[in-house]
Amino acid sequence: MADLSLLPPSAAVAGDDIAVGGCLLTEVAERFGTPAYVIDEQALRATARLYLAALTGRHPRGRVCFAVKAFPSVAVIRLLAEEGLGCDVVGAGELRMALAAGADPAKIVMHGNAKSDEDIRLALDAGIGYIVIDGFDDIDRIERLARRPAPALLRVSPGIESQTHSALATGGKHSKFGLPVEQVPEAIARIRAVPAIELHGLHAHIGSQITDVGQFEAAIAALASLERFGVYDFGGGLAVRYVRPDQAPSIDEHVGRAVAAAHEHLGADIDILLEPGRSVVAGAGLTLYRVVTVKRAGKIHVAVDGGMGDNLEHSLYGYRFAPLVVGRWSARPVLADLVGRHCESGDVITPDVELADPRVGDLIVVPVTGAYCYTMANNYNGALRPPVVFCDRGRARLAVRRETYEDLMAREVDC
Repeated sequence: MADLSLLPPSAAVAGDDIAVGGCLLTEVAERFGTPAYVIDEQALRATARLYLAALTGRHPRGRVCFAVKAFPSVAVIRLLAEEGLGCDVVGAGELRMALAAGADPAKIVMHGNAKSDEDIRLALDAGIGYIVIDGFDDIDRIERLARRPAPALLRVSPGIESQTHSALATGGKHSKFGLPVEQVPEAIARIRAVPAIELHGLHAHIGSQITDVGQFEAAIAALASLERFGVYDFGGGLAVRYVRPDQAPSIDEHVGRAVAAAHEHLGADIDILLEPGRSVVAGAGLTLYRVVTVKRAGKIHVAVDGGMGDNLEHSLYGYRFAPLVVGRWSARPVLADLVGRHCESGDVITPDVELADPRVGDLIVVPVTGAYCYTMANNYNGALRPPVVFCDRGRARLAVRRETYEDLMAREVDC
């Protein structure tokens, strides 16, 4: 029997098929084509509620802001806003998406280590909750552009070398994000000299796909070594399980320990913000592919109709996935590389994985692709970016349409 443990909780075997959100995946693939991103709507809502309950149940003055970069889609943002989440955006593009989704501007936080005038101007015009000052140049820009006091947080790089992929670590001594602890007093003094900025508190985000909750606690302790404020934003970064052997703390454990550390080091009379991204959307999503070729040349390569154009997680970070061949529940598995159609040897979705007797035309399901796969989708070899399909109570609906060749050529001037 198929192991569905990494798929959304609603997943169930239905004969030779799998149902997610009450929708048969073979029917979703036939209707919307492949590759396609599929989101279990109720799983996404449930995770949002879990985060809110875990935080506000322990600390009523808490706010959860979804890190939009994990899945920058108006449909996803709107759903999470309906569940009470705010937004963490980076730049004017993500902010425009959040506003189009109906997100409350007062619940929006803007990040960015290199904010442009356009970014800051749009944030000021929208009246968002906080602009996160990432360095001295942000202070200068806000001073020049703001016409009324702008609420702000100051991002601190607490000097914690996160135990994660180097590209995902953001709180170390040499990080491009925030200011090192020793520069924070100078930055606070500079901000307070600017009437156009209201400094409400401090922010620290130490990275992504972090399995050791103690590192979040260490970041909170580092903030407590600085001047005290009324608002603290502890960022996001909680890890998720991509394959069965992976270990990741639960949302409740992560939030519980963060709140306990905050109460210990900073007191209970503060506002706490969290900015989860990956841990909100990853497990609610999956990707559907069709097998295009099965090649036996030294090893078995099972090539699908997508690849690094819609999933860069293995190419960039070495993540592994646990794909399923739909309907081949009792077939003998073979050890193969699941690869894509793009003209690069690094175009691998996951290597050395057991696949049940894969054949041309088979439907492949890759779980835990709800975070960053859609974000980093690209047009390698002129590939068209996939659609996003929401499944809920037996109804599949299009949230983002598939890109067309007309879209692909639309920005070309000489056509």
